[in-house]
Amino acid sequence: MTSSSLRPSYKEAQERLLKWCQNVTRNYESVKIRNFTTDFADGLAFCAIIHHYFPNEFDFYKLNRDNKQNNFDLAFRVAEEKAQVHPLLDSDDLIHGELDKKCVFTYLLTLYHGLKHHETNKLLLS
Repeated sequence: MTSSSLRPSYKEAQERLLKWCQNVTRNYESVKIRNFTTDFADGLAFCAIIHHYFPNEFDFYKLNRDNKQNNFDLAFRVAEEKAQVHPLLDSDDLIHGELDKKCVFTYLLTLYHGLKHHETNKLLLS
């Protein structure tokens, strides 16, 4: 068995990451994640993921899906400040352009690893 056969395929990685996003946001009624494009278009899915890990940073339920700029900026800022996940996406590009599935996937994968690292450090320090 080669090391490459131990790694999931891109499709499997997408499915696993999508499942993680769905699990993390399952208690957020206004967020339904089925894909890496349209379901992230208003920024609320990013905010829900961040809020799940950092619930004291902002009131998720006061966010407005029509205020995309605020939603993206908030999620990316808190992710950077609290989990050291640098914003690989630009909120202006996300608002005025089409969401690129691979770019969103890459950011979410980075976010996943950053949040898992944050959780591990939190456990070690407690």
